[in-house]
Amino acid sequence: MPFHLFPALPALLAGHLLQAPADAAAEVRHLLLDSRRVGLPAGAVFFALRGPSHDGHRYLPDLYAQGVRLFIIEEGVALPGGLAAYPEAGLLAVASPLAALQTLAAAHRAGFTGPVIGITGSNGKTIVKEWLAQLLSADEDICRSPRSYNSQVGVPLSVWELNPARHTLGIFEAGISEVGEMTRLAAIIQPTEGIFTTLGTAHDAGFASAEEKLQEKLRLFAGSQFQRLFYCADQPLVRAAVAARQLPAFSWTRQPEQPADIRFTAEPSPSDHTRLRADYFAPGLTAEFTLPFADEPSVENALHCLAVLLHRQVEPAEIQRRLARLHPVAMRLEMKLGRHGSYLLDDTYNNDLAGLALALNALARQSRPGRRTLILSDVLESGLNAADLYARVAGLLPAAGVSRVVGIGEEISEQLSQLKIKNEELKGQDDAAASTTVSNPLLIFNSQFLIQTYPTTEAFLAQLSSADFAHETVLIKGARRFGFERIVAALQAQQHGTVLEVNLDALSHNLQHYRRQLRPGTKLMVMVKAFAYGAGSYEVAGLLEFQRADYLAVAYADEGVALREAGISLPIMVMNAAPDSFDTLRRYRLEPEIYSFEMLAEYLATFYATEAPQPTQPFLPAPRIHLKLDTGMRRLGFDEADLPALVKLLREHAAHLPVASIMTHLAAADDSDHDDFTQEQLATFRRMAATLEEALGHSVLKHALNSAGILRFPDAQFDMVRLGIGLYGVDASNTVAPAALRPVSQLRTTISQIKTLPAGYTVGYGRRGTATTGERRIATLAIGYADGYDRRFGNGAGAVLIHGQAAPLVGSVCMDMCMADVTNIPQARAGDVALIFGEGLPLPELASRIGTIAYELLTNVSERVKRVFVSE
Repeated sequence: MPFHLFPALPALLAGHLLQAPADAAAEVRHLLLDSRRVGLPAGAVFFALRGPSHDGHRYLPDLYAQGVRLFIIEEGVALPGGLAAYPEAGLLAVASPLAALQTLAAAHRAGFTGPVIGITGSNGKTIVKEWLAQLLSADEDICRSPRSYNSQVGVPLSVWELNPARHTLGIFEAGISEVGEMTRLAAIIQPTEGIFTTLGTAHDAGFASAEEKLQEKLRLFAGSQFQRLFYCADQPLVRAAVAARQLPAFSWTRQPEQPADIRFTAEPSPSDHTRLRADYFAPGLTAEFTLPFADEPSVENALHCLAVLLHRQVEPAEIQRRLARLHPVAMRLEMKLGRHGSYLLDDTYNNDLAGLALALNALARQSRPGRRTLILSDVLESGLNAADLYARVAGLLPAAGVSRVVGIGEEISEQLSQLKIKNEELKGQDDAAASTTVSNPLLIFNSQFLIQTYPTTEAFLAQLSSADFAHETVLIKGARRFGFERIVAALQAQQHGTVLEVNLDALSHNLQHYRRQLRPGTKLMVMVKAFAYGAGSYEVAGLLEFQRADYLAVAYADEGVALREAGISLPIMVMNAAPDSFDTLRRYRLEPEIYSFEMLAEYLATFYATEAPQPTQPFLPAPRIHLKLDTGMRRLGFDEADLPALVKLLREHAAHLPVASIMTHLAAADDSDHDDFTQEQLATFRRMAATLEEALGHSVLKHALNSAGILRFPDAQFDMVRLGIGLYGVDASNTVAPAALRPVSQLRTTISQIKTLPAGYTVGYGRRGTATTGERRIATLAIGYADGYDRRFGNGAGAVLIHGQAAPLVGSVCMDMCMADVTNIPQARAGDVALIFGEGLPLPELASRIGTIAYELLTNVSERVKRVFVSE
C-alpha cells in the first residue's frame, strides 16, 4: 500500500522541489540508502547521505539507470551530469537528507496507533529486543528492528516497516553516542512503553559524565504518549533518575531489601540453567521459572523480558513454555569447546568496561582446571584516559583468576607493555613491598603473570598455535572492528567438519532479481518450506521479513509454529495443514491451504460449531484460508467440476469463510515443450477464479506462478507470485543469464585422513572402490548420507573440489563419510576443505549426474549439518 505521495514531501520535509517526477502521483514505498540494494525501483526514494568518507550523490546516475525515479538530495550539491541527466525523476533538495529521512519515518510512525516498545541502555538492547519479540510472538504481530539497527539511520529504516494494517506491536532499539541524538530517535520511535537495560561505559567518550549519558538515554521516554518504563531497580543512578523524572515505571530487583514491583531470586540449579522464583507484589503472587542458560548477561537480559510478560499477565506456565524455546542470539556470550582440551568463552560482539566485567564474572564461575587466559582488544569509547582505563581493567582480573592477558590493539599493547616492564622491575620484592611501591593491582597480582601484546588481530593470528592454549579456559573479548571471530574460529574444536554456508547477501540479490520482473503492485509469497530449502528457516524468514516480502509459505503447521515462536510476524500460508492442526493454526495466526470438500467441512466444524467463544478463553478469529484449484497438476485441489458445490458452500457460509486467496499450481512452467498445456492451465484458472469471486461477492488475491513461471509467463502474475527455488540461486527455467542469480549455499566438509592405496587394493563397504590404475591417494571426507549426501554420488558419479581441483568419489558413500581420489592433488592434506556444492560445483550440474533435480540436493542437507550465515 502507498505510504506517502512524493509531491507532498516538500511541505513535510521543508525542502525545495527541483523537479517533479514524471508520475505526478508517485508513491513513496521504499527508503533506499544503498545503490547496491535497489530491489523494486518503483516507489523507492533514495536519500543521498553524505559523510566523511562517502557521498550518496555520486550514485545518482547508476540509480537512475536502475529505474529509481525519486531522490532526496542536499541543497547546494551539484548533481552528476546536471538536472538534465534525470528527465523523469522527482528531485527534492533539503538542508539535510538524514534529517529528512528521520522526519519522514516519524510521520509514518504517527500513523500507527498500536503500542510501541522502545529499548535503550548500554548493553543487551539487541538481545532483549530479539528475545522479547520471540516471547510475545504468540500474542502479537510484531515489527522490530532488524539486527542491531539502532542508529540515526537504522531507527528510521526500522520504523518505516511498521504496517498499521498488519502489525499490532512495534519493538525498536535506540543507541546513541553523543548528546542530542536521542531526542531525534525519540521523535521517530514515539514509544508507548520502554525498557532500560543497563548503564555501562559504552560510548562514554561522547558525554561529560555517566549522569549526562543516562539523562540523554532517558529522553527516549519523554513523550506525552509514554505509559510505562521497565527497568532494574538495582542500578542506583537509574533508579534515582527515573524517580526524578517521575517516569511511570514497573521495576524489578534481585536484592532482598530493594523495593520493586517484582523480586527475582535465583535458586541452586545445574550449571547450564538458572532457576528463579518471582514474587510480584501487586497481586501477591509467586511463580517459578527455569532459564535455559546460566551466564550473567543472558540472565539479566531475560529478566527484563520476564518483567514485561508478567506485567502483561501471561500465565507462568505459558511463560515457561516460551522461555524453553528461546532462539539463541549469536551476539551473546557463547561457550564453546576449543582445540587441545581448551574451553572458549566467546564474547566478540563488543568491548566496554561493563561488558568486560560481566564476561569476567562468567569466566570466574568456570570450575575447569588449568590456566585462565583473557584475549582482549583495545577497550573503545570508555571516556577515560588510557592509563586510568587499563588500571581499571587490571582491577577486574584478579577475582576472575586470570593468569595471562593477550592484548591486541595499539593502545592496549602500549599500556600492557609498560606494565610488563614494571613487573620486571618488581621481581624479587615481596608482596608487602610491592604494594607500597605501586597501587595498580595488575602489577602485584602475580609475579608469574604473563602479558603478551600484538598491534593487530592479523599479527596475533600469524603466530597463533592453538596448542599454546591447551587445557586453558580462554575468554575472548573484543570490539567488533577487531574481528575476533577469526580467533574463535582458529581455536574452536571442529565438532563436525561439514558446514552449509548460506550467503544472505546472495539471497537478497536473488530476491531483488525476481522482484524486478514483477509489475507494480504484484505481491510476493516466498517458500520457506523444507527448512527453507535446506538453508535454515528462521534466518531466511527473518531476512525476508526485513526485505518486505508479503507472504511466507511452509509445508506443515509445525514449520509455521517454529517461525512464529522465533518472532516472525509475516502472514504464513500452510500448504499441508491437517485438520487436527486447525486449532494450532488459529493460535499462531497461520493460514491453511484448503484443497478438498473434506478439509473445508473440517474447517467449518472446527471454527463454527459454536458462534460464541469460551468465556475463559480470549477470542481468536478463524484463520483465513487459501482455496487451491486443480487446473492440471492432478495432485491436490478442487476440480472445475467441483465448482457448483463449492460455490454453494461459499454462499451459504459467506460470513464464516475468510478467503485470503485463490491459487493453482502449474505442472510444467519450466518446460517450453509444454507451454500450450501451461496456457490451458492459466485459462482454466482464470475461469474458475472468476466464478469463485462472483460467489464471494468480492475480489481476493490470485496466484499461480512459481520461480520459473515468474520469468516465462509475465502476463500471468495476477495479484501475487510464489518464489521458491529461484531465491536460492537455481534457475529452473534455464532462461536466466549466468550472472543474474548468485548461488546462496555452499556445502563444505573436511578431509579426515589420507591413505595410500596400493594397486589392486580396495576401500570401503563391499570393496567397491578399487585402485585399478596403480597406486592412488584416497582422502576420507567427513560427510555421508546421514548428512544428506546422496549415495548415488558414489563410485565416480560424484566429485568434490579440493584446492580448486576435482577429486572423483571412490567406492560407496557411507553413513558419515565418503572417499575421494586426490592422487592428482599432491598438496591435499588432512584438515583441508572439500567443496561438495557451491561456486565451481553448481547444483544443477551435480543433480544431472545422478538423474535428479537441484531441489532434492538442497533439501536433503541434514539439520545436523551446521548452518553458517554470512553477509558482506
